[in-house]
Amino acid sequence: MFSFFRKKALPEPAAPNTPAPTAAAAAPRADTGWLGRLREGLRKTGGSIATVFTGARIDAALYEELEAALLMADAGSSATQALLDELKRRVKETQATEPAAVKGLLADVLAAQLAPLQKPLVVGEHRPTVMMVVGVNGAGKTTSIGKLTRHLAEGGCKVLLAAADTFRAAAREQLAVWADRAQVQIVSQEGADPAAVTFDAVSAGRARGCDVVIADTAGRLPTQVHLMEELKKIQRVIGRAQDGAPHEVLLVVDGNTGQNALAQVKAFDAALGLTGLVVTKLDGTAKGGVLAAIARWGVEQGRVVPVYFIGVGEKLEDLQPFDAREFAEALLR
Repeated sequence: MFSFFRKKALPEPAAPNTPAPTAAAAAPRADTGWLGRLREGLRKTGGSIATVFTGARIDAALYEELEAALLMADAGSSATQALLDELKRRVKETQATEPAAVKGLLADVLAAQLAPLQKPLVVGEHRPTVMMVVGVNGAGKTTSIGKLTRHLAEGGCKVLLAAADTFRAAAREQLAVWADRAQVQIVSQEGADPAAVTFDAVSAGRARGCDVVIADTAGRLPTQVHLMEELKKIQRVIGRAQDGAPHEVLLVVDGNTGQNALAQVKAFDAALGLTGLVVTKLDGTAKGGVLAAIARWGVEQGRVVPVYFIGVGEKLEDLQPFDAREFAEALLR
């Protein structure tokens, strides 16, 4: 069993007559390249926060400006208040007097608040590990599945895709392209019942000795009750195909949507019981603070839904595991 974590070495190739590797690390890449893209992606969010610290005084006005900047970044009122309270405590404790020092303390506080979201995606405890991926149209769901598939396949996993968005030809074709790029198998049936496709895919994955089965579902607005019920049906049918599955229920959310992303997390979690998130399109958004809101919501409800991956672009390497410290420092560079 391995964790999907980019700083972990890939498993060695399996020797003859030994089980296939059951997980993968993300493709190697230079941290400087990724950090550069992350910083640039978060520039709009971080710029408004960083300007607060251009003055020379640590006073009530600075904290008021910081509060406004965090709210504008969609950190939400609860997370913002928690951040400010802890920041003030640390400033008093360290007797910091320079804005640059307070900015550094804010990075520490933000990293600590985001830390509960940092958790690697573990693949291999079950074989196959079945992932059900959900989200609204336009969030980047199918593209994220494609990138994840490539990373897993390159790490030695045998992956099978289920094209359960059966009534949208473009979705099936897009997933088929990713399957071809990663050289993995796909189960796709035009116009078929989505639950039936996922059942067939999980059954095929078990029969073929696959390590991972990933089901791409149709985009759903959480307000579309009858369509959300269809997702529940797919989840139940997956469980009939393999006891205990799906092992991961992943929600892909668009980072540009800010507080609406948090609303989606709440709604999909209530319906399906989410196990993880993929936050896409953080490049160029002014709403990157929503991750703090998501973290705070999780702490308040006593069950954090981790952010497995974040995306800052269209390239394969632009989808990477979430790192709280890395994110906080990129945001407040």
